Amino acid sequence: MGRLRITGVELREVTYEVRDVGPDPRVAYLPVYRPGLVAERRVPVFRIFTDGGVTGEYAGGSTLEAAGARTVAGLLLGQDPLERERIYDDAKRALRQHARMGIGPLDIALWDLAGKRYGAPVFELLGGFRRELPCYASTFTGDHEGGLDSPEAYADFARRCRELGYPGFKIHPVAEGDVALDCATVLAVRAAVGDRMALMLDPACAYNTFGEAVLVGRACDEARFFWYEDPFKDGGISQFAHKKLRQLIRTPLLQAEHVRTLEPHVDFIVAEATDFVRGDPHYDGGITGVMKIAHAAEGFGLDCELHGAGPAQRHLMAAMRNSNFYELGLVHPRTGSGHAPVYADGYRDDLDSVDGNGCVAVPEGPGLGVTYDWDYIRAHTAERLTLGAVPD
Repeated sequence: MGRLRITGVELREVTYEVRDVGPDPRVAYLPVYRPGLVAERRVPVFRIFTDGGVTGEYAGGSTLEAAGARTVAGLLLGQDPLERERIYDDAKRALRQHARMGIGPLDIALWDLAGKRYGAPVFELLGGFRRELPCYASTFTGDHEGGLDSPEAYADFARRCRELGYPGFKIHPVAEGDVALDCATVLAVRAAVGDRMALMLDPACAYNTFGEAVLVGRACDEARFFWYEDPFKDGGISQFAHKKLRQLIRTPLLQAEHVRTLEPHVDFIVAEATDFVRGDPHYDGGITGVMKIAHAAEGFGLDCELHGAGPAQRHLMAAMRNSNFYELGLVHPRTGSGHAPVYADGYRDDLDSVDGNGCVAVPEGPGLGVTYDWDYIRAHTAERLTLGAVPD
């Protein structure tokens, strides 16, 4: 095989409708159940073209990552698409003032391209470890609309997820940071499912004080939770505060969703500020960046837990020994997940996507192993940016 060169890059933003889902009024990026609401969302779609006719594709992320990708997409023109390490380093430097957002989706598309080049799924290129991924059901944020609006509602939903086969369940409570309500929810869910599920809590940085975080952490201790994630209103970045919290509670912490790429993750580990290590291919430099984080965590004897659902996360987890669960979400008892309908092959990350053992499979076709619905994508494109030579 001869060398390839990148000849063009295309970035689209595709619109789609979601029903009964809207932004939380306090934290706009968190989805919440809003019965009767019909809202428009956007998903970025990326394509990388080469002079050898091999194309890398990826649909995923948010408009924030798309904005960062626009900044660095031009760096790819003329490059060898298989030299992902060099492209990663160049983009990381170029985006150092922009939280390094935007590397991820382009890197994922490059891995898709590499898999198609060699006729192999991405997880095999990474070094496969497994093909079935145990899942936890990751809920919407709590609401006040008759959905996840009480400890009993969360408990009922956890029982339903257990019946579907899920081995784990993660609570995203109401965005207000209601300590008494959250403690009651933690205890109610454990009482509902017994010891048959791993349980997690993610308040999404809601609590105002260290004391509040400790109180909820002690409820997690009593309920034997698997992890406790992002409690503080620091935005999840204070190494000192999380180290202190670890000294006062028994429940393991999962941190580093809100720091970007390898080095700050390692700093969190060395500071003893987390037990599990978070990695996200959209936020942390794509598949290339997350594998660096996973291997660094492995070197310290820690597990790397992936944030969010999607083909990239499935391939990553399939190639990682030190990871416990695939985050299937966000899910809710009364509405769908709100994921974009951009697949032509039936790929889904919905509540009922798991098998009887609570697992999802890894796509096994070349690259990411998914087929995109380009008729739908073209018909619903709101914005399109092209660089270099891109087919119409």
